Amino acid sequence: GHTLRDRLVAHLPNYAPLIARIPGLPAFLNLRNHIPLLAKIQEWFTGISAQRSLPVWKSKHFWNQAPLPFATPEELTQHDKRVVLFADTFNAYFENENLQAALSVLQKSGYMVHVARPSSNASNPNPFCCGRTYLAAGMVDEAKTRLAALIEHLAPYAEQGIAIVGLEPSCLFTLRDEALQMGLGRKAETVSQHAQLLEEFLAKELKANRFTPTLKESAKPILVHGHCHQKAFAAVSPALELLKLIPNANPQLIESSCCGMAGSFGYEVEHIDASKQMAELSLLPTIRKHPDAWIVADGTSCRHQIADGTQREAVHIARILAAHL
Repeated sequence: GHTLRDRLVAHLPNYAPLIARIPGLPAFLNLRNHIPLLAKIQEWFTGISAQRSLPVWKSKHFWNQAPLPFATPEELTQHDKRVVLFADTFNAYFENENLQAALSVLQKSGYMVHVARPSSNASNPNPFCCGRTYLAAGMVDEAKTRLAALIEHLAPYAEQGIAIVGLEPSCLFTLRDEALQMGLGRKAETVSQHAQLLEEFLAKELKANRFTPTLKESAKPILVHGHCHQKAFAAVSPALELLKLIPNANPQLIESSCCGMAGSFGYEVEHIDASKQMAELSLLPTIRKHPDAWIVADGTSCRHQIADGTQREAVHIARILAAHL
């Protein structure tokens, strides 16, 4: 069976939209991060460590902000520079500034953007999910259902050769890895061939002279931490290539292993000590040695570990690029 903690992790894409819609509920839930007794009570009931802060709930998120671009496949064919943006649950509901920054970079660089979202009459009106949280809890059938719906939406764009761009490595690479093992057929294969992180897409466009940004000088150096999925899929180099375009940035890769979060692992009471020890091997000590540097980390869990361990904000590469345009 599944524990309460398993279900809280797995069903996050389902209840995140509901929590955001209820006035006052996000602020109430965020009290847990400020009142130690509440954190301890939650630990007793769920097994989520009281030593770990939780992502901050917001009533204003990606889906209820200013009008978003939902260009159709037909509309995209009218433009030479075009892209589909996949808004994952983590960035949409907890750090929507990353998605807004990605939109800004793409649109200011002349790209027509389609943001993937179900139609109003879809059987599941909640935003698309890659199924990663369900896989983390061993709910493979549920993961396959959510992933199949996403692939069905993305396939018409991929079949036209349009890039599918995501921000969260663990979510985006689900389309390039697990999706191919679930019996989802030719459409999954086509989507996997066009799915890429924002920096992978922009680095390719840079080489093709289609992405030609004018970037202002950086006020401080940049340190880069690679997410485990980025390392596994050789997607760290594109990030460094883009950051080197920023004058005076001198981006340096932090030589580190996993940050220690590994999805929900670092939240679990029985693993909190191991999680912290992994972060202290090299990642957090390196960050402490550079108090004036930007810290770039694409993974939401990685950013969380850095914030908890150093009280420093790590940011997605999309925000760095947008800030220097």
